[in-house]
Amino acid sequence: MSVQGTPDELVEILRETVVSLVRRDGPDLSARQLGVFLTVYLGEGPHTVRGLAEALNIGKPAITRALDRLEEFKLARRKINPADRRSVHVQRTTRGAALLREISVTMAEAANPQRTAGTPTGSQQGLKP
Repeated sequence: MSVQGTPDELVEILRETVVSLVRRDGPDLSARQLGVFLTVYLGEGPHTVRGLAEALNIGKPAITRALDRLEEFKLARRKINPADRRSVHVQRTTRGAALLREISVTMAEAANPQRTAGTPTGSQQGLKP
């Protein structure tokens, strides 16, 4: 996937997306939890704790804590691998798929320059860049 825009434009899209997620009535995910969530939903599965830890270059305990939170919000679930009961697969959920669609729509809206024409940017609203 090719994303176009200047670094400042891309950061603004990210800012608008994160602000939208914070303002919505729903789970408030940390950057790490969001990273795990997006890796599960956008990456080729099946996903394991070990595989996620390697993909994100963080420890397995951090992945476990993030998955605990994602499960609490019903955004992911863990299931024992029937072929190897020591291994746990991380699975997507309907609620998680809905959040991913919401994030996608929010980012698309933020990336659409016509939508933001005439709308004050963060710095124009008194927010520090």
